[in-house]
Amino acid sequence: MTSTEASNQDSTEALIAAAEAHTAHNYHPLPVVVATADGAWMTDVEGRRYLDLLAGYSALNFGHGNPRLLAAAKAQLERVTLTSRAFHHDRFAAFCEELAELCGMELVLPMNTGAEAVETAVKTARKWGYRVKGVPEGRAKIVVAGNNFHGRTTTIVSFSTDPEARADFGPYTPGFGIVPYGDLTAMRAAVSENTVAVLLEPIQGEAGVLVPPAGYLAGVRELTRERNVLLIADEIQSGLGRTGRTFACEHEGVVPDMYVLGKALGGGVVPVSAVVSSAEVLGVFRPGEHGSTFGGNPLACAVALEVIAMLRSGEYQARAAELGEHLHRELQELTGTGRVTAVRGRGLWAGVDIAPAVGTGREISERLMDRGVLVKDTHGSTIRIAPPLMISQEDLDWGLAQLRAVLGVQGRCRSGESPEIGERAHMGGPWRSPLP
Repeated sequence: MTSTEASNQDSTEALIAAAEAHTAHNYHPLPVVVATADGAWMTDVEGRRYLDLLAGYSALNFGHGNPRLLAAAKAQLERVTLTSRAFHHDRFAAFCEELAELCGMELVLPMNTGAEAVETAVKTARKWGYRVKGVPEGRAKIVVAGNNFHGRTTTIVSFSTDPEARADFGPYTPGFGIVPYGDLTAMRAAVSENTVAVLLEPIQGEAGVLVPPAGYLAGVRELTRERNVLLIADEIQSGLGRTGRTFACEHEGVVPDMYVLGKALGGGVVPVSAVVSSAEVLGVFRPGEHGSTFGGNPLACAVALEVIAMLRSGEYQARAAELGEHLHRELQELTGTGRVTAVRGRGLWAGVDIAPAVGTGREISERLMDRGVLVKDTHGSTIRIAPPLMISQEDLDWGLAQLRAVLGVQGRCRSGESPEIGERAHMGGPWRSPLP
Protein backbone atom coordinates (compact mmCIF):
# COMPACT_ATOMS: atom_id res chain seq x y z
CA MET A 1 0.00 0.00 0.00
CA THR A 2 1.33 3.44 -0.88
CA SER A 3 1.23 6.38 1.54
CA THR A 4 -1.31 8.07 -0.79
CA GLU A 5 -3.62 5.08 -0.65
CA ALA A 6 -3.24 4.94 3.14
CA SER A 7 -4.04 8.64 3.42
CA ASN A 8 -7.17 8.19 1.36
CA GLN A 9 -8.35 5.53 3.78
CA ASP A 10 -7.82 7.89 6.73
CA SER A 11 -7.00 4.87 8.84
CA THR A 12 -4.56 4.97 11.75
CA GLU A 13 -3.61 1.35 11.16
CA ALA A 14 -3.11 1.83 7.41
CA LEU A 15 -0.96 4.93 7.83
CA ILE A 16 1.20 3.29 10.48
CA ALA A 17 1.63 0.20 8.32
CA ALA A 18 2.66 2.35 5.34
CA ALA A 19 5.17 4.26 7.46
CA GLU A 20 6.61 1.07 8.93
CA ALA A 21 7.11 -0.35 5.45
CA HIS A 22 9.28 2.56 4.30
CA THR A 23 10.90 3.97 7.46
CA ALA A 24 14.06 2.99 9.29
CA HIS A 25 12.93 1.77 12.70
CA ASN A 26 14.92 4.23 14.80
CA TYR A 27 11.80 5.27 16.77
CA HIS A 28 9.02 3.36 18.50
CA PRO A 29 6.21 5.93 18.57
CA LEU A 30 2.86 5.47 20.22
CA PRO A 31 0.22 4.22 17.73
CA VAL A 32 -1.43 7.57 17.11
CA VAL A 33 -1.36 9.48 13.80
CA VAL A 34 -1.73 13.23 14.35
CA ALA A 35 -3.40 15.25 11.61
CA THR A 36 -3.90 18.67 13.22
CA ALA A 37 -2.97 20.42 16.44
CA ASP A 38 -4.11 23.52 18.27
CA GLY A 39 -2.80 24.97 21.53
CA ALA A 40 -2.34 22.05 23.95
CA TRP A 41 -4.46 19.65 21.89
CA MET A 42 -3.81 17.35 18.95
CA THR A 43 -6.32 15.58 16.71
CA ASP A 44 -5.66 12.30 14.90
CA VAL A 45 -6.69 11.25 11.41
CA GLU A 46 -9.94 9.80 12.71
CA GLY A 47 -10.97 12.87 14.67
CA ARG A 48 -9.94 11.77 18.16
CA ARG A 49 -8.49 14.58 20.30
CA TYR A 50 -5.55 14.22 22.65
CA LEU A 51 -4.09 16.49 25.32
CA ASP A 52 -0.39 16.97 24.55
CA LEU A 53 1.61 16.59 27.76
CA LEU A 54 4.94 16.19 25.95
CA ALA A 55 5.13 19.38 23.85
CA GLY A 56 7.72 17.97 21.48
CA TYR A 57 10.24 17.54 24.30
CA SER A 58 9.92 21.30 25.00
CA ALA A 59 10.05 22.37 21.34
CA LEU A 60 6.38 23.39 21.66
CA ASN A 61 6.66 25.47 24.83
CA PHE A 62 4.31 28.06 23.30
CA GLY A 63 1.72 25.58 22.07
CA HIS A 64 0.73 24.18 18.70
CA GLY A 65 -0.14 26.79 16.10
CA ASN A 66 0.69 29.78 18.28
CA PRO A 67 -0.81 32.73 16.37
CA ARG A 68 2.12 35.06 17.02
CA LEU A 69 4.66 32.53 15.77
CA LEU A 70 2.60 31.54 12.74
CA ALA A 71 2.12 35.20 11.81
CA ALA A 72 5.88 35.80 12.04
CA ALA A 73 6.57 32.74 9.89
CA LYS A 74 3.93 33.59 7.26
CA ALA A 75 5.16 37.16 6.93
CA GLN A 76 8.73 35.99 6.41
CA LEU A 77 7.71 33.23 3.98
CA GLU A 78 6.48 35.92 1.61
CA ARG A 79 9.79 37.82 1.73
CA VAL A 80 12.84 35.50 1.80
CA THR A 81 13.45 32.16 3.52
CA LEU A 82 17.08 31.31 2.81
CA THR A 83 20.20 33.11 1.68
CA SER A 84 22.86 30.80 3.15
CA ARG A 85 25.55 32.58 5.13
CA ALA A 86 27.25 33.54 1.86
CA PHE A 87 25.21 36.76 2.10
CA HIS A 88 23.76 38.93 4.84
CA HIS A 89 20.00 39.20 5.38
CA ASP A 90 17.92 41.78 7.20
CA ARG A 91 16.74 39.60 10.13
CA PHE A 92 20.11 38.21 11.16
CA ALA A 93 21.55 41.13 13.12
CA ALA A 94 18.40 41.59 15.21
CA PHE A 95 18.23 37.86 15.99
CA CYS A 96 21.83 37.68 17.16
CA GLU A 97 21.63 40.93 19.14
CA GLU A 98 18.37 40.09 20.90
CA LEU A 99 19.30 36.49 21.69
CA ALA A 100 22.65 37.59 23.10
CA GLU A 101 20.85 40.17 25.24
CA LEU A 102 18.33 37.59 26.49
CA CYS A 103 21.24 35.37 27.56
CA GLY A 104 23.35 38.16 29.01
CA MET A 105 26.10 37.26 26.52
CA GLU A 106 27.86 38.93 23.60
CA LEU A 107 27.95 36.64 20.56
CA VAL A 108 25.69 34.06 18.91
CA LEU A 109 26.60 31.21 16.59
CA PRO A 110 23.32 29.95 15.02
CA MET A 111 22.71 26.38 13.91
CA ASN A 112 19.57 24.29 13.32
CA THR A 113 19.24 21.23 15.55
CA GLY A 114 20.19 20.68 19.17
CA ALA A 115 22.82 18.11 18.27
CA GLU A 116 24.43 20.58 15.85
CA ALA A 117 24.58 23.15 18.62
CA VAL A 118 26.21 20.67 21.02
CA GLU A 119 28.76 19.74 18.34
CA THR A 120 29.42 23.44 17.87
CA ALA A 121 29.92 23.87 21.62
CA VAL A 122 32.41 20.98 21.66
CA LYS A 123 34.39 22.46 18.78
CA THR A 124 34.29 25.91 20.35
CA ALA A 125 35.56 24.66 23.70
CA ARG A 126 38.41 22.75 22.11
CA LYS A 127 39.48 25.67 19.95
CA TRP A 128 39.28 28.04 22.93
CA GLY A 129 41.37 25.58 24.94
CA TYR A 130 44.13 25.54 22.33
CA ARG A 131 44.07 29.21 21.31
CA VAL A 132 43.29 30.90 24.65
CA LYS A 133 44.00 28.55 27.55
CA GLY A 134 47.11 27.07 25.94
CA VAL A 135 46.30 23.36 26.16
CA PRO A 136 48.75 21.28 24.07
CA GLU A 137 47.36 20.37 20.64
CA GLY A 138 45.28 17.20 20.68
CA ARG A 139 45.08 17.03 24.50
CA ALA A 140 41.85 18.94 25.19
CA LYS A 141 39.42 17.19 27.52
CA ILE A 142 35.74 17.87 28.19
CA VAL A 143 34.06 16.49 31.31
CA VAL A 144 30.43 15.39 31.09
CA ALA A 145 27.95 13.68 33.42
CA GLY A 146 26.72 10.11 33.32
CA ASN A 147 23.16 9.55 32.06
CA ASN A 148 23.52 12.62 29.86
CA PHE A 149 21.60 13.17 26.68
CA HIS A 150 23.13 15.76 24.35
CA GLY A 151 22.17 14.26 20.99
CA ARG A 152 22.97 11.30 18.76
CA THR A 153 25.87 12.25 16.49
CA THR A 154 28.95 10.04 16.48
CA THR A 155 30.90 12.40 18.72
CA ILE A 156 28.03 12.92 21.15
CA VAL A 157 27.25 9.22 21.60
CA SER A 158 30.95 8.74 22.32
CA PHE A 159 30.34 10.28 25.74
CA SER A 160 26.91 8.76 26.31
CA THR A 161 26.37 6.10 28.97
CA ASP A 162 23.13 4.88 27.37
CA PRO A 163 23.80 1.52 25.66
CA GLU A 164 20.94 2.05 23.19
CA ALA A 165 22.41 5.35 22.01
CA ARG A 166 26.02 4.14 22.00
CA ALA A 167 26.27 0.47 21.05
CA ASP A 168 27.56 -0.45 17.57
CA PHE A 169 28.51 3.12 16.62
CA GLY A 170 32.22 2.99 17.43
CA PRO A 171 35.05 3.71 17.10
CA TYR A 172 34.30 6.50 19.53
CA THR A 173 35.65 10.04 19.65
CA PRO A 174 38.24 10.48 22.43
CA GLY A 175 38.68 13.50 24.67
CA PHE A 176 35.82 13.11 27.14
CA GLY A 177 35.65 12.18 30.81
CA ILE A 178 32.42 10.98 32.42
CA VAL A 179 31.55 11.46 36.09
CA PRO A 180 28.32 10.74 38.03
CA TYR A 181 25.71 13.47 37.72
CA GLY A 182 25.38 15.53 40.87
CA ASP A 183 28.71 14.36 42.36
CA LEU A 184 30.81 17.46 42.92
CA THR A 185 33.70 15.51 44.44
CA ALA A 186 33.97 13.33 41.35
CA MET A 187 33.77 16.41 39.14
CA ARG A 188 36.59 18.09 41.04
CA ALA A 189 38.78 14.99 40.65
CA ALA A 190 38.08 14.76 36.91
CA VAL A 191 39.02 18.35 36.01
CA SER A 192 42.68 18.50 35.04
CA GLU A 193 45.05 21.05 33.51
CA ASN A 194 43.99 19.92 30.04
CA THR A 195 40.28 20.22 30.73
CA VAL A 196 38.76 22.90 28.52
CA ALA A 197 35.10 22.57 29.48
CA VAL A 198 32.46 20.95 31.65
CA LEU A 199 29.30 20.20 29.65
CA LEU A 200 26.14 19.66 31.70
CA GLU A 201 22.35 19.63 31.48
CA PRO A 202 21.11 21.72 34.44
CA ILE A 203 18.30 19.14 34.62
CA GLN A 204 18.72 15.83 32.81
CA GLY A 205 15.64 15.32 30.66
CA GLU A 206 16.05 12.00 28.87
CA ALA A 207 17.40 10.42 32.06
CA GLY A 208 14.01 10.98 33.68
CA VAL A 209 13.96 14.71 34.56
CA LEU A 210 16.75 14.42 37.13
CA VAL A 211 17.32 17.55 39.21
CA PRO A 212 20.83 17.74 40.72
CA PRO A 213 21.35 18.25 44.46
CA ALA A 214 21.02 21.82 45.70
CA GLY A 215 24.32 23.64 45.32
CA TYR A 216 25.70 21.30 42.67
CA LEU A 217 25.55 23.70 39.73
CA ALA A 218 26.90 26.54 41.84
CA GLY A 219 29.73 24.28 42.99
CA VAL A 220 30.60 23.34 39.41
CA ARG A 221 30.54 27.02 38.46
CA GLU A 222 33.00 27.85 41.26
CA LEU A 223 35.25 24.93 40.28
CA THR A 224 35.35 25.88 36.60
CA ARG A 225 36.26 29.46 37.48
CA GLU A 226 39.06 28.25 39.75
CA ARG A 227 40.53 25.97 37.06
CA ASN A 228 40.01 28.28 34.04
CA VAL A 229 37.53 25.87 32.46
CA LEU A 230 34.42 26.75 30.46
CA LEU A 231 31.04 25.83 31.94
CA ILE A 232 28.70 24.86 29.09
CA ALA A 233 25.00 24.62 29.97
CA ASP A 234 22.94 22.48 27.62
CA GLU A 235 19.58 24.22 28.04
CA ILE A 236 18.05 22.73 24.90
CA GLN A 237 15.21 21.12 26.87
CA SER A 238 15.42 22.92 30.22
CA GLY A 239 15.74 26.45 28.85
CA LEU A 240 13.43 29.14 27.51
CA GLY A 241 10.79 29.02 30.21
CA ARG A 242 10.28 25.32 30.89
CA THR A 243 11.34 25.36 34.56
CA GLY A 244 9.77 28.69 35.52
CA ARG A 245 12.86 30.74 34.66
CA THR A 246 14.30 31.66 31.30
CA PHE A 247 17.14 29.25 32.03
CA ALA A 248 17.24 26.40 34.53
CA CYS A 249 20.69 27.58 35.67
CA GLU A 250 19.00 30.63 37.19
CA HIS A 251 17.51 28.54 39.99
CA GLU A 252 21.01 28.41 41.51
CA GLY A 253 22.07 31.87 40.42
CA VAL A 254 24.52 30.35 37.94
CA VAL A 255 25.59 32.04 34.71
CA PRO A 256 27.59 29.64 32.51
CA ASP A 257 30.24 30.61 30.01
CA MET A 258 28.15 29.22 27.20
CA TYR A 259 24.49 28.40 26.62
CA VAL A 260 23.47 25.69 24.15
CA LEU A 261 19.91 26.36 22.98
CA GLY A 262 17.44 24.71 20.63
CA LYS A 263 13.94 23.21 20.57
CA ALA A 264 11.69 26.03 21.92
CA LEU A 265 13.88 28.64 20.18
CA GLY A 266 12.14 27.66 16.94
CA GLY A 267 8.69 27.74 18.55
CA GLY A 268 7.78 24.33 17.16
CA VAL A 269 7.66 25.93 13.71
CA VAL A 270 11.20 25.56 12.36
CA PRO A 271 14.39 24.01 13.79
CA VAL A 272 16.55 26.73 15.36
CA SER A 273 19.52 26.24 17.66
CA ALA A 274 22.40 28.38 18.81
CA VAL A 275 25.50 28.60 20.93
CA VAL A 276 25.65 31.85 22.89
CA SER A 277 28.77 33.02 24.69
CA SER A 278 31.30 35.80 25.16
CA ALA A 279 33.44 37.47 22.52
CA GLU A 280 36.51 35.84 24.08
CA VAL A 281 35.08 32.36 23.57
CA LEU A 282 33.17 32.56 20.27
CA GLY A 283 35.72 35.01 18.93
CA VAL A 284 38.11 32.10 18.31
CA PHE A 285 36.39 31.27 15.01
CA ARG A 286 37.56 32.56 11.67
CA PRO A 287 35.73 32.37 8.31
CA GLY A 288 35.58 28.85 6.94
CA GLU A 289 36.23 27.06 10.24
CA HIS A 290 32.60 26.26 11.04
CA GLY A 291 29.21 26.84 9.47
CA SER A 292 25.79 25.70 8.34
CA THR A 293 23.87 26.38 5.13
CA PHE A 294 20.58 26.81 6.98
CA GLY A 295 21.96 28.15 10.27
CA GLY A 296 20.54 31.60 10.99
CA ASN A 297 18.33 31.61 7.90
CA PRO A 298 15.74 34.41 7.55
CA LEU A 299 12.73 32.23 8.36
CA ALA A 300 14.39 30.83 11.46
CA CYS A 301 15.46 34.27 12.63
CA ALA A 302 11.96 35.71 12.14
CA VAL A 303 10.35 32.98 14.25
CA ALA A 304 13.08 33.05 16.90
CA LEU A 305 12.78 36.82 17.21
CA GLU A 306 9.12 36.40 18.09
CA VAL A 307 10.03 33.68 20.62
CA ILE A 308 12.54 36.04 22.22
CA ALA A 309 9.93 38.81 22.39
CA MET A 310 7.48 36.45 24.11
CA LEU A 311 10.09 35.37 26.63
CA ARG A 312 11.15 38.93 27.30
CA SER A 313 7.72 39.63 28.81
CA GLY A 314 8.34 37.02 31.51
CA GLU A 315 4.73 35.81 31.28
CA TYR A 316 5.58 32.30 30.11
CA GLN A 317 8.20 31.84 32.80
CA ALA A 318 5.74 33.00 35.45
CA ARG A 319 3.09 30.68 34.06
CA ALA A 320 5.44 27.69 34.19
CA ALA A 321 6.42 28.52 37.77
CA GLU A 322 2.87 28.96 39.04
CA LEU A 323 1.27 26.03 37.22
CA GLY A 324 4.39 23.95 37.89
CA GLU A 325 3.84 24.24 41.64
CA HIS A 326 0.31 22.94 41.16
CA LEU A 327 1.53 20.10 38.93
CA HIS A 328 4.12 18.92 41.45
CA ARG A 329 1.70 19.13 44.39
CA GLU A 330 -0.72 16.88 42.53
CA LEU A 331 1.98 14.44 41.44
CA GLN A 332 3.58 14.22 44.89
CA GLU A 333 0.26 12.97 46.26
CA LEU A 334 0.64 9.92 44.04
CA THR A 335 3.84 8.83 45.78
CA GLY A 336 1.84 7.80 48.82
CA THR A 337 -0.43 5.48 46.86
CA GLY A 338 2.07 2.73 46.12
CA ARG A 339 1.48 3.30 42.41
CA VAL A 340 4.23 5.86 41.92
CA THR A 341 7.67 5.45 43.50
CA ALA A 342 9.12 8.92 42.84
CA VAL A 343 8.40 12.28 41.22
CA ARG A 344 11.08 14.73 40.13
CA GLY A 345 11.24 17.95 38.19
CA ARG A 346 10.87 21.70 38.22
CA GLY A 347 8.31 24.03 36.70
CA LEU A 348 6.11 22.41 34.07
CA TRP A 349 8.43 19.44 33.76
CA ALA A 350 8.19 16.19 35.69
CA GLY A 351 9.49 12.65 35.64
CA VAL A 352 7.14 10.12 37.24
CA ASP A 353 8.49 6.69 38.19
CA ILE A 354 5.80 4.03 37.92
CA ALA A 355 5.79 1.12 40.39
CA PRO A 356 6.66 -2.11 38.51
CA ALA A 357 3.48 -3.83 39.67
CA VAL A 358 1.38 -1.18 37.94
CA GLY A 359 3.06 -1.39 34.54
CA THR A 360 5.97 -0.16 32.48
CA GLY A 361 6.32 3.44 31.37
CA ARG A 362 5.33 2.37 27.86
CA GLU A 363 2.21 0.59 29.11
CA ILE A 364 1.12 3.60 31.15
CA SER A 365 1.72 5.85 28.12
CA GLU A 366 -0.48 3.58 25.99
CA ARG A 367 -3.24 3.54 28.59
CA LEU A 368 -3.13 7.32 28.80
CA MET A 369 -3.31 7.51 25.01
CA ASP A 370 -6.49 5.45 25.15
CA ARG A 371 -7.93 8.09 27.50
CA GLY A 372 -6.89 11.03 25.30
CA VAL A 373 -3.57 12.04 26.90
CA LEU A 374 -0.15 11.86 25.23
CA VAL A 375 3.06 11.46 27.24
CA LYS A 376 6.29 9.56 26.56
CA ASP A 377 8.17 6.96 28.54
CA THR A 378 11.90 6.74 29.18
CA HIS A 379 14.19 4.18 30.79
CA GLY A 380 11.50 1.57 31.22
CA SER A 381 9.59 2.77 34.25
CA THR A 382 9.39 6.57 33.89
CA ILE A 383 6.93 8.81 32.09
CA ARG A 384 7.71 12.44 31.36
CA ILE A 385 5.19 15.24 31.66
CA ALA A 386 6.03 18.50 29.92
CA PRO A 387 2.91 20.30 28.61
CA PRO A 388 2.99 23.49 26.55
CA LEU A 389 3.52 26.42 28.91
CA MET A 390 0.25 27.99 27.74
CA ILE A 391 -1.86 25.03 28.92
CA SER A 392 -4.85 25.97 31.06
CA GLN A 393 -5.11 24.63 34.58
CA GLU A 394 -8.44 23.08 33.63
CA ASP A 395 -6.82 21.04 30.86
CA LEU A 396 -3.83 20.12 33.00
CA ASP A 397 -6.08 18.92 35.81
CA TRP A 398 -8.10 16.87 33.35
CA GLY A 399 -4.90 15.22 32.15
CA LEU A 400 -3.82 14.50 35.72
CA ALA A 401 -7.24 12.99 36.41
CA GLN A 402 -6.65 10.58 33.52
CA LEU A 403 -3.28 9.65 35.02
CA ARG A 404 -4.98 8.91 38.34
CA ALA A 405 -7.54 6.76 36.58
CA VAL A 406 -4.88 4.82 34.69
CA LEU A 407 -2.97 4.20 37.92
CA GLY A 408 -6.12 3.13 39.72
CA VAL A 409 -5.97 5.98 42.21
CA GLN A 410 -9.24 7.28 43.63
CA GLY A 411 -9.91 10.99 43.93
CA ARG A 412 -9.76 14.01 41.70
CA CYS A 413 -7.66 17.13 41.21
CA ARG A 414 -8.31 20.14 43.40
CA SER A 415 -9.95 22.11 40.62
CA GLY A 416 -13.07 19.95 40.91
CA GLU A 417 -14.88 17.53 38.67
CA SER A 418 -13.02 16.10 35.69
CA PRO A 419 -15.14 15.25 32.63
CA GLU A 420 -15.05 11.75 31.26
CA ILE A 421 -12.78 11.04 28.32
CA GLY A 422 -15.61 11.05 25.79
CA GLU A 423 -16.69 14.50 26.95
CA ARG A 424 -13.37 16.30 27.34
CA ALA A 425 -11.34 14.82 24.53
CA HIS A 426 -13.88 15.87 21.91
CA MET A 427 -14.43 19.45 23.08
CA GLY A 428 -13.46 21.80 20.28
CA GLY A 429 -12.94 25.50 19.79
CA PRO A 430 -10.33 27.94 18.45
CA TRP A 431 -6.77 28.29 19.69
CA ARG A 432 -6.97 29.58 23.25
CA SER A 433 -4.41 30.33 25.88
CA PRO A 434 -4.30 32.16 29.21
CA LEU A 435 -1.29 33.99 27.76
CA PRO A 436 -1.05 36.37 24.79
